[in-house]
Amino acid sequence: MLHAVVSFRSVPRILELYQTHARASEGWVPHFTSVINWSLRIGLGLLQQVAPIEAPWMAIIDHSIDIGTKKALVVLRVPLAALALRGAAIRLEDCQCIGLVVAETVNGETVAQQLGVIFAHAGVPVAITKDRDATLNKGVQRWIDHQQTPVAVIDDIGHVIASALKAQFEPTASYQRFTTLAAKAANALRQTDLAFLVPPTLRRKGRFLSIGKLARWGEKMLEVMAVKGRAKQGSPLARLRVALPGLRRLRPFITTFATTAVTVSQLMEILKHQGLNPQSDAQCRALAETLPAKSLVKQRVLTWLDRHSAIQRELTTLPLIVSSDIIESLFGRFKSILERSPQADMNRTALLLPALCGNPDQATLANALAHASHRDLAAWDNEQIPYTLRKKRAAFFATDQSQKAGDSLLE
Repeated sequence: MLHAVVSFRSVPRILELYQTHARASEGWVPHFTSVINWSLRIGLGLLQQVAPIEAPWMAIIDHSIDIGTKKALVVLRVPLAALALRGAAIRLEDCQCIGLVVAETVNGETVAQQLGVIFAHAGVPVAITKDRDATLNKGVQRWIDHQQTPVAVIDDIGHVIASALKAQFEPTASYQRFTTLAAKAANALRQTDLAFLVPPTLRRKGRFLSIGKLARWGEKMLEVMAVKGRAKQGSPLARLRVALPGLRRLRPFITTFATTAVTVSQLMEILKHQGLNPQSDAQCRALAETLPAKSLVKQRVLTWLDRHSAIQRELTTLPLIVSSDIIESLFGRFKSILERSPQADMNRTALLLPALCGNPDQATLANALAHASHRDLAAWDNEQIPYTLRKKRAAFFATDQSQKAGDSLLE
């Protein structure tokens, strides 16, 4: 069987080619907008069919980034046994999207209310995995406070380590000098034959989630510039020394920074692929012990392991999922679809998120379509997304332009 990812607009053409070469008897080819509507109805139908399951499961929750003026709260259901059955990091086909709420106002109270509605249909999870976002923390805690049965809360290991790296390194003068030097080097090397040595771009938000790339870049630059003596004028080494003045004086900091980043990267790889159990706990503790005694990263990792190993022993004998990367992967796929729109805004295409999860068979897809009509799609759109930038733009430019300048078109 052939699997491929194609755009909505290409589907009619592919069907035309198939009918031409396969000499199929069916002569009707749908318009691409019909294909879009069918895909959205599948997403809505899958959401409407959410029901409790017998097997113990955990919820992975997160908010999308702000798209336009709105963001989406997404809740995934993953069986506790998923990681053990996969034998590696879970994939989207191991997950089911059980909740999708698009909103502008996002705070602890709204999150608690939304989780209450979602879990009323899906049942109560044994654990919730999330990042350390303050809004999610408040919302999850408020929802748990109203529960009769306890629900464990798992802090995503990636965000815990990123927070620890930030707390240990960002306040130091050496880190500030290093990042300033990297930024200046990027400007000096870009659009030259040495552009392949440009340092990785630091994100404004969540930069410590990928800070290891910068640490490894710094370490590599130290190796390149370790040549003793004066470099030939105009040579790549001479130009690199001009672009990175004072880098070698930062060697002690870069070495510590890179060693810490590499160590925690190895630790996260273990936990994300194997989950947390006694074996992976022992491996991670051994790695953490290689860090300096006063390392803040080491202290926070060990504290996290103590708390979450206790949760794992209480919940299951299986490896415990301690990463929310899968939901980031889902958002990444959705973002690549949304970016094709001329105006980036959270709209009804958010219903593609449930359709991107799981591995539904033909019967499940047919059932989803049967339970979600175009009328249901329009109702969901009106309830969740009363307006989009595109709708407002169309309404604005459709307004009678003969109005006087004093008339309020933007109210």
